[in-house]
Amino acid sequence: MTYLHVRFPRLKESLPRLPLGDGPTPVRPLPGLSEGAAQVWLKDDGAYGNGGWGGNKVRKLEWLLPDVRHSGRKTILSVGGLGTNWGLATALYAREHGLRTVLALVDQPVDDYVRAQLGRLRESGAKLYFTRTKGRTVAAVPWLFARHFSGGRPPYVLGAGGSSPVGALGYVEAALEIAAQVEDGLLPEPSHIVTAVGSGGTTAGLLLGLRLAGLRTRVVGVVVNDTLRLDGVTLPRLARRTAKLLERRGAGPLRFESGEEDLTVVRDRLGKGYGHPTPEGERAREHAAGREGLVLEPVYTAKAVAALRAMNEEGRFGDGPILFLQTNGPR
Repeated sequence: MTYLHVRFPRLKESLPRLPLGDGPTPVRPLPGLSEGAAQVWLKDDGAYGNGGWGGNKVRKLEWLLPDVRHSGRKTILSVGGLGTNWGLATALYAREHGLRTVLALVDQPVDDYVRAQLGRLRESGAKLYFTRTKGRTVAAVPWLFARHFSGGRPPYVLGAGGSSPVGALGYVEAALEIAAQVEDGLLPEPSHIVTAVGSGGTTAGLLLGLRLAGLRTRVVGVVVNDTLRLDGVTLPRLARRTAKLLERRGAGPLRFESGEEDLTVVRDRLGKGYGHPTPEGERAREHAAGREGLVLEPVYTAKAVAALRAMNEEGRFGDGPILFLQTNGPR
């Protein structure tokens, strides 16, 4: 079942979804992380995805791949770091559906996780270009665009993380899924949902989807990327652009507005920058693995859990409950 299509039937034709995973993803309490004022729950989107990689990127691709196919394009051109989860998920699922992937890769600190990810990227069939810096990547995109025409058509260009209005639909859908789990008694209505912010699409989709679902849940976005502007202006703006997309495609007037009360952007967990682990994040990884069997990675989810733990210990969530969105998707 596609919650967006049930709510807005006209979108079934104008915004098709290609199912790539089995939902709803599981929810459960995390007593080992509930050491502050509020109880912590988990929504494990790491379990989402039927191919070689899971996590939040797959939810975006469910909407993006049909858009690529509708456009008649045969190649996706995107960017990411050396250890990009987004690039790997795109390459694997695109290949499965007859599409090619070209990736421009920017340097990030290299550890065992990044080395393993690079190996997976090389095996994925994607064409890799090591452009190294953000500036060189921006300069290379026109050349890559021209080089990778296929069948007389240019490549379909996607920014880092697939965080376009179409990609954000994945987390509009996920927010409606959360609302259904609340209604079914599987999850108490969260006061806050905490997630890492790498490119913004997950956070923007949640902002819109939670309001469409009638939940009062506030989104807490923990910024882990210093190469993009990710703040209280850009994230709601993407949510509004996604709402406009739904309106244009047949959802009707949505009257969506997002105010300061809907979003908290946390910027003090980044450390030295994108891809750099932090001591607090590494402690959060060890704690989550030991107490909950929860596998976090150092770039995104460890920093988000570190922020969650600190904020909960400070009582910043009130009585909660808090929902942590696990977006890490290794297989």
